[in-house]
Amino acid sequence: MQIRDISVLAAVISIVAMLVIPLPHWLISFLIIINITIALLILMTAMNMQEALQFSVFPTVLLLVTLFRLALNVSTTRAILAEGDAGKVVETFGTFVTGGNMLVGLVVFAILVIINFIVITKGSERVSEVAARFTLDAMPGKQMSIDADLNAGMISEKEARERREKVSGEADFYGAMDGATKFVKGDAIAGIIIVLINLIFGIIIGVVQLGLPFAEAAVLFSTLTVGDGLVSQIPALLISTATGIVVTRAASKGNLGGDITEQLFNQPKLLYVAAATIALLGIVTPIGIILTFPVSIALAIGAFMMSKASKEDPNEIEEFEEEITTDNMKSPENVINLLNVDPIEFEFGYGLIPLVDAAQGGDLLDRVVMIRRQLALELGIVIPVVRIRDNIQLQPNEYRIKIKGNEMARGELLLDHYLAMSPGDDDSIEGIDTIEPSFGLPAKWITESVKEEAEILGYTVVDPPSVVSTHMTEIIRNNAHDLLGRQETKQLIDHIRETYPILVDELTPTPLTVGEIQKVLGNLLREHVSVRNLPIIFETLADYSKMTSDVDILTEYTRQSLAKQITSQYAGNSNVLKVLTVSGRVEKIVADSIQQTEHGNYLSIDPNDSQAILESMAREIERASLMEQSPIILCSPAVRMYLRQMTERYFPQIPILSYNELESSIEVQSVGVVNVE
Repeated sequence: MQIRDISVLAAVISIVAMLVIPLPHWLISFLIIINITIALLILMTAMNMQEALQFSVFPTVLLLVTLFRLALNVSTTRAILAEGDAGKVVETFGTFVTGGNMLVGLVVFAILVIINFIVITKGSERVSEVAARFTLDAMPGKQMSIDADLNAGMISEKEARERREKVSGEADFYGAMDGATKFVKGDAIAGIIIVLINLIFGIIIGVVQLGLPFAEAAVLFSTLTVGDGLVSQIPALLISTATGIVVTRAASKGNLGGDITEQLFNQPKLLYVAAATIALLGIVTPIGIILTFPVSIALAIGAFMMSKASKEDPNEIEEFEEEITTDNMKSPENVINLLNVDPIEFEFGYGLIPLVDAAQGGDLLDRVVMIRRQLALELGIVIPVVRIRDNIQLQPNEYRIKIKGNEMARGELLLDHYLAMSPGDDDSIEGIDTIEPSFGLPAKWITESVKEEAEILGYTVVDPPSVVSTHMTEIIRNNAHDLLGRQETKQLIDHIRETYPILVDELTPTPLTVGEIQKVLGNLLREHVSVRNLPIIFETLADYSKMTSDVDILTEYTRQSLAKQITSQYAGNSNVLKVLTVSGRVEKIVADSIQQTEHGNYLSIDPNDSQAILESMAREIERASLMEQSPIILCSPAVRMYLRQMTERYFPQIPILSYNELESSIEVQSVGVVNVE
């Protein structure tokens, strides 16, 4: 525990002790000075803060200061009633400040109480209630705005996190201030009651116990009571003022002094009007020009200086701004910022702006949020922010999707049309022929008038936002392995470490580095295997990394440990999996072509054999597609990895599984055989 933590704890304990332990007069006087100092410090802090969260501890400070002032009131009351003396400070405020006139002192005290309780405290309480309610009501909208900016690429993940924390902090702050103002109100009421107690019971004690004449007792205890009330109410008034400043500060960009100067004196014409009004007041009334003219002249001079400053040569300002811009363009920091490559980019022509603009009914930003959430659950990785921007180099209705700066797909949308895909060979619907961008299927752009007819005929009809959302989802899913780098892998490791610390410590940094783990996860994602079940993946890697560090072999072991997941992924709710099997001859050709080196194994197959295998595979895939079956190729574990490497370029969407990756309970039906003569 640090010294400052101990000091605050000691201060709170001391405040509690003041409630029960009598204090010497010199200490009471010293604590009164401390009370006034703290109140001044809080007021100056409130005036110089630029936003509420810069003084986020204010509600707690308000509670502690109120408790301190009440404890001080208890100490002074005890001293006044028990000894007829409360120290030098109380006596000074009771005589010097009031001029020795007790009636004047009571009137001044009453005015301070009215100002504090009825004016400042009451207003602050109401403002706090409204601010707390409005802040909580606006919180969902602010969160949605942050998500929209994040999806549009206008801010980074870090900035979005900071903004969310700020929004949450503001809600907590104004909610706390709503209750904290009750401390100030209660303190003002307590001050009135304490003064009445000191005055009434002080006179009674002076007459009954001390044997003083009534007049002398009244003078003595009135002086002490007024002094005690003033030294209590002046800091209370400062604290109430600080509370009012904190809760009424809204949409401010600077401190209170700067904002007042900028907003109150930024129009010279109004100052001229005020100067003329004050001068006229001195001329037409008995007040006289001696008092009004100095103020009028000062306002006029200030208005003249402000007018002169606002008429500076705009060309000079423009040249100065141009110099600044040129210097900024030359600075290396700006060049470095240009080198950043966004993980995912969605660019569109100006004709597709309604897709993104919420004011025009566009919901693409909300769809991107759902896409990232859906793929995170499906793939098991955090999908980076999608930077969305318009590009005048594209055709008006054109868009493109980029991964790591490389264009991965391009498409075209007709916003006033629907995309209709035929279930068969029916081509009777009128429309503009096109290709569905996600899966390359023949489709048509149709108008609203024929949409219902197309749906009756069995066409699949989707709107343009759904088309681009599906396209973006498929592109991200197919390139997820490129989005998972070492930094993202480290984040996944840190996340699972919170739940499985022993497992992570056994796996990394030895025997596997973050880079090696990233390669295994990337291999899985490349073949559309989710890495969400990281505990099983890490358990497998921890078991087999002692035998080999070859990431390809480790990937095969990991796939086998995910047999339930892979089986469920392709079989679904059915207990039957229809596959294309690989003949023993093809497997032997592939196995004989594996070359082993000190850097790992690789496939070195004869081009003729490779061509024959690919042609046979293409025939079987086409035959399975005609039977309306999703082709899945099944082979032995020894050649699965190499067969995948050979076919990946030609059949990237066709899954290749090994027998060890299927659950024993699943029924496998062969609908074709990949074979060569």
